[in-house]
Amino acid sequence: MKIICEKSALLKGVNTVLKAVSNRTTLPILECILLSAEFDHFKLVGNDLELGIESNVAAEVVENGCVALEAKIFSEIIRKLPDSKVEIIVNEKNITTIKCAHSEFKIAGQPGDEFPLLPEVNKDKKIIMSQLLLKDMIRQTIFSTASEETRKILTGELIDIHGTSLNIVAVDGYRVSLRRTQLSIENENIKVVVPGKTLSEITKILSGEDEAEVALYVTDKHILFELGDSIVVSRLLEGEFLKYEQAFSSDFETMITINRKAYLDSIERAALISRDSKNNPVKTEIKTDKMIITSNTDLGTAYEEVDIEMEGNEMVIAFNPKYIIDALKNIDDEKIRITYTSPLAPSVIKPVETDAFKYLICPIRFNG
Repeated sequence: MKIICEKSALLKGVNTVLKAVSNRTTLPILECILLSAEFDHFKLVGNDLELGIESNVAAEVVENGCVALEAKIFSEIIRKLPDSKVEIIVNEKNITTIKCAHSEFKIAGQPGDEFPLLPEVNKDKKIIMSQLLLKDMIRQTIFSTASEETRKILTGELIDIHGTSLNIVAVDGYRVSLRRTQLSIENENIKVVVPGKTLSEITKILSGEDEAEVALYVTDKHILFELGDSIVVSRLLEGEFLKYEQAFSSDFETMITINRKAYLDSIERAALISRDSKNNPVKTEIKTDKMIITSNTDLGTAYEEVDIEMEGNEMVIAFNPKYIIDALKNIDDEKIRITYTSPLAPSVIKPVETDAFKYLICPIRFNG
């Protein structure tokens, strides 16, 4: 194999596929990046058998071939090369020579045909949306996925497509994050759970430009994201996901409208005293025209007041402040609306102007 390409293009491709390279595996080949050249087509591939990423790199292909190179050393070499053209030559023993300006490296590779292929995903049915929109939808929900694998299904996010409606939902047992949008084209009903790791890595690849599009393809076992020069293929999680529609009730005892930034600042200050949030929740008192936020622990006490508009009855309720902070940091609107049913029932946070996203948060019992 022999190819010539720009260092910047090669490094971009390497950084993209590195996200799918395994760090902990009994198969050494999974710690590699596959380099594959065929006619005028040069691509890099990372695959840990759960997540696979392929990135096309503009290159002059002088000689076809493929090789698997240990990802860590290969990526470090490319990163340190001067900004110039890079020439990669692989001999019949998979010894790979990397030349750039006055630099030259030789590293041992493994046979490229031993590298696991990415799963084939049927592309008959395509869902198209803005890359920026998908990036925002993941950002505004993924913090609610479970980190522990006691219920693996909760470590992923539900992608629920019904006609022109697309919902992304995350649940960790204490809160639910729901983000919805309308698609321009009618689609078949789809419900799949995508691993949180996959979605987290995809946000690093998705473009921040509104006009860039991403295509999604789904099978029973896999989901494929096609974006620009790269494709991402991921296994789906199996299991029963929460029936989230039933979690959000329109009934409430108390409803308030509050400035998001003022509420966030106050909660963050009160949380300084409440170090162990589960055992030391932050107490919230809903009054006619203000919210009183207090924290009382061995470290000391905190007292905050925030102006509100209230409808319904006054209430006292306590929360893990981290869950409130996570939600508030991921809402972009200036004003939010919060509904409370009782001191022991979940509350719902949403922007005033839209139902595009909602956050349900369970309260914590408190004494006094």
